[in-house]
Amino acid sequence: MQLEEIEVTCYSGYKHNERPVNFTCRGRSVHITEVIDRWYEGHSASSLPPLDYYKVRGDDGAVYILRYNQLFDKWALLVSSGTPD
Repeated sequence: MQLEEIEVTCYSGYKHNERPVNFTCRGRSVHITEVIDRWYEGHSASSLPPLDYYKVRGDDGAVYILRYNQLFDKWALLVSSGTPD
């Protein structure tokens, strides 16, 4: 898997960047219709940066995995580096 930096618009409720609502990748905007799942990495381990992952469905029907790096306040889209077998 590879990462591609993206621009994300978030809902900010009780915390900053609480959940993504829209993202733009390569000039194309995708509205998020559903957050399917979310998980965290590195929050309790001091040697890893805090990362938030979101598995979302876009208004185009596709499923995406987004990653938020809290340390750098940056979003990325996880993309497959090859074709499935």
